[in-house]
Parts: sequence; structure tokens; C-alpha cells
Amino acid sequence: MSSSAPHNLDDLIPLATDVLDAMKAKGLMLATAESCTGGLISGVLTEIAGSSAVVDRSFVTYSNEAKAEMLGVSRDLIQKVGAVSKEVAMAMAEGALKNSNADVTVSVTGIAGPDGGSEDKPVGTVHVAVAVRGGTTQHMHCWFADRGRQSIRLETVQTALTSILNAVA
Repeated sequence: MSSSAPHNLDDLIPLATDVLDAMKAKGLMLATAESCTGGLISGVLTEIAGSSAVVDRSFVTYSNEAKAEMLGVSRDLIQKVGAVSKEVAMAMAEGALKNSNADVTVSVTGIAGPDGGSEDKPVGTVHVAVAVRGGTTQHMHCWFADRGRQSIRLETVQTALTSILNAVA
């Protein structure tokens, strides 16, 4: 991952281009399952001409109800561990795989602030998961500095894109 935090989505275009190129070279399709980023991952990917050769679909599952209905995440799991958790992030990525034509999926769930944090899960807590068809689901637990909602969301997009690259490398 780049050592510098992105300041806007345009800063992430080179990384998004790398993701598309790597996936296209391997003939892979991608789907996203986004909560705290609200579609920014697919937004930056589809900003690039030719992205339709790689991007299958995006699930914006901001509410717990959407996570359950669109991705099949267990309501009991969400109730037990909370939407911002390793288990839910992994279930989101795996649900996106089951409900798409993608070979690789990425999911993100977190607390972008300014409210919603707790002692256990402060603002800036984010879980990223990448699922690969026929492979294992990888998870990353991130704690981003609370430099504002936009900063946390952009760093989450950067981490998700980097995680996809690592998974297909």
C-alpha cells in the first residue's frame, strides 16, 4: 500500500488502473460489496475506460438489512458480532461471490465517523475482505487515523484496491 494517504479519488486512479490491468491480464471479473465506502471502490474503478471488461457488479450494502438481503449475511451473525467485524466482512465478500459472476470480490465495512465509534470500535475501524472463487477469503483489520470521514473512506478504498492486487498477484 502506498505510504501516503490519498486526498481525493483522482489520487487512486493509478492504483485502480493497476487493479484493472492485473485482473484483465488474468481474465478475471470483480465485484465489490461496500458499506462504509458507499460505492467509492466501484466508482473509482468505473471511472477508467474499459473497466467493463473486469467489473461485474457492485453491492452497496450500507444497512444491515441490505447486507442480509443482497449478500446473504446472517442477521444472527450481525447481531452477535456487529456489522463492523471480521466475520461480517468475510461473509460479505463470500456473499458477493455467490451472488455475482465475479472471480474475485472485495468487501469493506467500517466506521467512517464522525459518529458511530465506541471504545472497542473507534472511528477509523475498518474490515476489508477479499474472496477468490475456489480459494480462501483473506481479511485485513485496519485502524485509520480519524482525520475525517473523507480521509477514512479514501484510505479504505486504497486498502481495498491494494488487497485485490495482492490477491491476484
